[in-house]
Amino acid sequence: MLLATAGPAIIAGASDADPTTVGTLAVVGSTTTYSLSWLVLLLIPILGLVQAIASRVGMASGRDLQHDVVCRYGRIAQVVLLAAVVPVNLFTIAADVAAGGSALELLTGVDWRLMTPVLAVAVLALLLAGGFDEVQSVLKYVVLVLLAFGAAAVLAEPDWGEVLHHTLVPELSLQPRHLTATLALLGTTLTGYVYMWQSIERAEEQPDMSQTRVKSFQSVLGIVVAVAVFWFILVATAATLGVKGHEVQSSREAAQALEPVAGPAATYLFAVGMLASTLIALPILAAVTAYVMGAEFNWRRGLSQPVRRARGFYAVIAASLLLGVICVVTGLRPITLLFLASLAGGLSTPVSLGFLMVVARDARLMGRWRITRRMAVFGWLIVATVTAVSVFFLVQTFTG
Repeated sequence: MLLATAGPAIIAGASDADPTTVGTLAVVGSTTTYSLSWLVLLLIPILGLVQAIASRVGMASGRDLQHDVVCRYGRIAQVVLLAAVVPVNLFTIAADVAAGGSALELLTGVDWRLMTPVLAVAVLALLLAGGFDEVQSVLKYVVLVLLAFGAAAVLAEPDWGEVLHHTLVPELSLQPRHLTATLALLGTTLTGYVYMWQSIERAEEQPDMSQTRVKSFQSVLGIVVAVAVFWFILVATAATLGVKGHEVQSSREAAQALEPVAGPAATYLFAVGMLASTLIALPILAAVTAYVMGAEFNWRRGLSQPVRRARGFYAVIAASLLLGVICVVTGLRPITLLFLASLAGGLSTPVSLGFLMVVARDARLMGRWRITRRMAVFGWLIVATVTAVSVFFLVQTFTG
C-alpha cells in the first residue's frame, strides 16, 4: 500500500542514492569512519524541505521547473538553467553507467566495459516501452533492492554503540580530511536532477492541491528512505574499511574490499545495491535531461507520450545514454568520471536550487500556493550553504 501511494516520492528520493553518491559515501566511510554519520542524519530536514518545495512547484503550476522558468523569466534564464543542468547530468550519467557496469562485473564476472552497453540498452528499453506510470511501477520495486546496503551493513558487524553515538552526537572537526568529506557529502546529495524530477512527477500526476500536505509528507518520506540508504553505506564501509585504515576511491573498490573483511556475501550485497541505485538513477537522469532540452526547443515531451509524437524528447534520452557508454568504452576511468560529475555539480547546483526558490515564491506562477516566508528563509539558507560548499570545494580542487 505504501509503495502504491507514496511510490513516486520514494523513487524521487531514492534516485539521490545514485552510484556517484554511493561512491562518495564509500570514500567518506573509509576515510572518516563513523564521524560524519551525524551529518547524514542532518540531511533529512535539508533534502526533505527541498523536495517538499519542488513537489509544491509541480503541483501548483502544473509544470516542471524548467517549463516554469521558460514561461516566467524568459530566454536568458532558460539558457542559464539549461547550462546548469544538462552538463552535470551528462557527466553523472557517464559515471553511473560505469558504476553500473562495475556492479554487473562483480556479480557476473564479465568485463564491466562489455556490460555498460547492455545496461544502457536495458534502461533505454524501459523508457521507450513504458509510459510514465509503467516506468514508476518498475522503479518502485527496484527501490526495495536498495535494502541490500542495509544487509551489507549488518554483515559488516559494526560496533552499534559507537555508530549510534556518532550518529546522534555531532563531532565537529576542522581536519582537512573531514572538511573534504563534508563538502563531498553535501555536494553530491543536493543535486539538481533530484528535485527537478520531483517537480516533473507532480506535474505529470496533476494531483488536487488539497493534497499538498500529503504530497509534501510523501516527498519527505522519500528522503528518509534515501538517507537510510546513505547511512547504511557509510556504516558498511566504515565498519570494514575505515576502522582498518583501508581507504578506497570508488564504490567498486569498496565492494571488492569488503570481501576479505566481511565475506563474499557482503561484497555481492553491496554490488546488488550499486546495480539497483544505477537502475533507479539512470532513467531519471536521462528523462530530466530530455525534459530540460524539450523545454528549450519547445518539443512535445513526457514519458507518457508515444515515441512517434515526441521523437526529439526520446532522441535526447537515447543520446545521453549513448554518450555515457562512449565515455566508458573510450577509456575514461570511472574515478575520472566521478570527479567530473562532482565538479560539474559543484558549479551547477546553487544555480538550479536558486531557480527553484525563486519560482516557489513567485505569486504569478504559484498563486496562493506559493511557499511560506518561513519555508523561503530556510530554503535560501540551504542555497547559501550549498553555494559556500561549492565555492570551498572548487577552491580546494584547484588549489590542492
